[in-house]
Amino acid sequence: MPGFRILLLIMAVCLLGACGQPASLPTPQVVAATASSTPFQIPSVTPGPTATPDPYAGLTISSLVARGYGGGELVGLSILGDNPAFTRYLMSYPSDGLTINGFIDIPVGEGPFPVVLVLHGYVDPAGYQVENYTARYAEAFANAGYIAIHPNYRNYPPSDAGPNEFRVGFAVDVLNLIAIVNTQAGLAGLLQPADPDAIFLWGHSMGGGITLRVLTVGADVQGAVLYGAMSGDERRNFEQIRDVLSDGSRGNEELATSDEILELISPINYYQRITVPISIHHGDVDASVPLAWSEELCQRLLELGKQVECFTYHNMPHIFYGSIDERFIQRSIEFFDSQLINP
Repeated sequence: MPGFRILLLIMAVCLLGACGQPASLPTPQVVAATASSTPFQIPSVTPGPTATPDPYAGLTISSLVARGYGGGELVGLSILGDNPAFTRYLMSYPSDGLTINGFIDIPVGEGPFPVVLVLHGYVDPAGYQVENYTARYAEAFANAGYIAIHPNYRNYPPSDAGPNEFRVGFAVDVLNLIAIVNTQAGLAGLLQPADPDAIFLWGHSMGGGITLRVLTVGADVQGAVLYGAMSGDERRNFEQIRDVLSDGSRGNEELATSDEILELISPINYYQRITVPISIHHGDVDASVPLAWSEELCQRLLELGKQVECFTYHNMPHIFYGSIDERFIQRSIEFFDSQLINP
């Protein structure tokens, strides 16, 4: 028992604090919060790349084929002239949100009358008049029993201004006009006597280039006359505009475009899409548009199996005159007459 008493004594002494203290746990360190001289920084987030708008969207032949046209109404604004054979009206119609002006010659009678869209060439917009040099051709077609519609296109007063890269906007204005004629023919209004199954295109110079684009896009027309027409190759066109027609003041921006994009915009690469007969006319002393362009176009269309007729006029410049011009007008009318569904 003595050992047991000794153990109890030791335990009592420890309880009284005589034994050594056990190792204490580390005391948690409390750090006082202090104001920092540097403000809290929110991590910056680098934005991802944003889509860059395609500057050529809507200009290629394929994009023009894919979109729709028309909408709205062609309306008369005033009478410009009246004679025994036809009445000429100042008119307007909508095109992609723009108001396009021009004139329309409507023959006297009930109709239905075939329709010719008379597409003028380049004229300086600053001096443009609604009834310009092509008015005499429209008059001849109206006298022959055709409704002749002469659009000014966008950017030609008094039409609205609008985008027109590579002159595609001009073609859009014509495509919208064709669609309006098709849907409005036979309804109340100026186009009531129009025959929607007999619509033709007639284009001079720049208007001929517009016609080529319209034909390759595809429009509900029955034939086209090209008169001293610009090329379907846009690089060739704008080289001619820069080097010959404007002394270097126009065409530079278009020519800075890559060959790949120009190929997609140029009608020359889509002639296989043309489905209507074409009549080609060109003077052999044309100093504005080379005769070779029409000769090459004629050969290309023949190789593709298209229906085409081609005429060269001796000693005729870019705009015909005199008896040769009269013969050209008669050939145009004969060509349109030959294509009528119900002649």
